Amino acid sequence: MDYKIISNSDLDTIELAQNIESEKFPNMVICLEGDLGSGKTLFAKAFAKSMGITENITSPTFTIIKEYNGEDNFRLFHMDVYRLNEMKEDNGIEEYYKKKGVCIIEWSDLISDILPKKRLDIRIKIVDENKRIFTLIPHGEEYEEVCQRVV
Repeated sequence: MDYKIISNSDLDTIELAQNIESEKFPNMVICLEGDLGSGKTLFAKAFAKSMGITENITSPTFTIIKEYNGEDNFRLFHMDVYRLNEMKEDNGIEEYYKKKGVCIIEWSDLISDILPKKRLDIRIKIVDENKRIFTLIPHGEEYEEVCQRVV
């Protein structure tokens, strides 16, 4: 089942990220899809802040993966795969799925063939300058439960 959430502001997007973060678990994978400016990095920043990460979170466009330590040694692996293009093989991304942290992957649709079967897809559609529609698509029972608790 898909879950739709309407965000009318950055604050709504931040609240959604915080709510999902409160349900995090080891090896959680969140895949963000959406056009430029849709709110992918804002979501990642809010999620990280909710984890207690105080570092400045930026989109890792050129480094692909940035690692952060949150509270209770819970780690965040923030990925931006926009520039990967055809270089999907042997890039090490799949190793992060099992490092006991949370992976947030921006532009995940570009690497759909190497995403784990169990994950949470979040598609973000821009409606206007402030309004976004978030569609949460859980793959796996634990992600279904997260969506039910968050929505």
